[in-house]
Amino acid sequence: MDLGPEASGIAPGCVSSPQIAELAEIARRAGLRRVAVLAWRDLEDPEAGGSELHAHEVATRWAKAGIDVVLRTSGVAGRAVLVERDGYRVVRRSGRYGVFVTGPMDIAGGHLGPLDGLVEIWNGMPFLSPMWSRLPRVVFMHHVHGEMWSMALPSPLAEAGRSLESVLAPPFYRRSPIVTLSESSRREIVALPGVRAMRVSVVPPGIHPRYCPGGHRGERPLVVAIGRLVPVKNFPRLVTILARVREKVPGLECIIVGEGRERSGLHSRIRELGAERYVYLPGRLSSDELVELYRRAWVVASTSTREGWGLTLSEAAACGTPSVASRIPGHLDAIDDKVTGMLADSDEDFERCLETMLTDPLARRRLGRAAAERVAPLTWEATARGILAVLAGEVRTRGRAPGRP
Repeated sequence: MDLGPEASGIAPGCVSSPQIAELAEIARRAGLRRVAVLAWRDLEDPEAGGSELHAHEVATRWAKAGIDVVLRTSGVAGRAVLVERDGYRVVRRSGRYGVFVTGPMDIAGGHLGPLDGLVEIWNGMPFLSPMWSRLPRVVFMHHVHGEMWSMALPSPLAEAGRSLESVLAPPFYRRSPIVTLSESSRREIVALPGVRAMRVSVVPPGIHPRYCPGGHRGERPLVVAIGRLVPVKNFPRLVTILARVREKVPGLECIIVGEGRERSGLHSRIRELGAERYVYLPGRLSSDELVELYRRAWVVASTSTREGWGLTLSEAAACGTPSVASRIPGHLDAIDDKVTGMLADSDEDFERCLETMLTDPLARRRLGRAAAERVAPLTWEATARGILAVLAGEVRTRGRAPGRP
């Protein structure tokens, strides 16, 4: 499959800001005209989450800088194989697991055209790019999945997946530059066998400018949680905690935004607790609806067991809304405990933090202001630049990319 002629350089009219101009200059100096991004899922996949949003935001900004970006993912049921989105192209082909074979074959076989660089997104299951690609590349790893394997797969498969991620695959990446979202995630990655600390960089995620203070705070105490309805997000735990908090905070309401395979189980837990009167599951919401919800919320909560960062916490912070979250890698970087929000170690601790946040308006406003100030430097332009700089550094280290005359 040939996606067309190679780009001849930076396209005229692509540069629209100093930040994008800087991206364009980095790409020009490194000779990065066409870059492939290899990922498990596309943004339109029903189970898309933070990893897919991250890839989209980075690809969009690279495309604005004149880089010809092609994203290779698994297929999306009922959607076209080839699609152009915000300046970059997507090839969505093969099944959920077949993509780990056909994706590398497309790139190694030149079916996506000549390339100057490769980004492998290692989302639990690696593509093992060091074994089949000679391109300058960077590996993006949001976090180590750990116990997530047993949440998603039956025991034998879960153990195989965990061993592949944590024991078998890492030594193949000992010479590969790895980028992750947070310093706490970096510590976990560096602990993997064969991974060299000097090859692992931290590039925080960005926050879209639409997330900013405004609107009106809700009159009733509102807790908001956002994420895919999957085991790792642990939403039943949040509903259980809220049932106890509501005994002390009458009128409390909760909105859990998202879709996923755990929706029916979450509905069942809500019914068991008699929480249908105050816990709502609206499904997916538009970006504008999310902004309005963040601004109405008194607090955003996350009981997730694994995160690379916790992007929803930072989006809420940009709107002036503080968070209460589980104390895990990723959240440790997204929240400055007791300064921009609160981190909880146990259910009882989570309950106390939520009660404090919902009953102490002065603390809530103080934490919300500090949260907004802390996330102000986080932009997707900075994220795109950080990852591109690592890839450009790899080009300089290895010389001109193979596949080019």
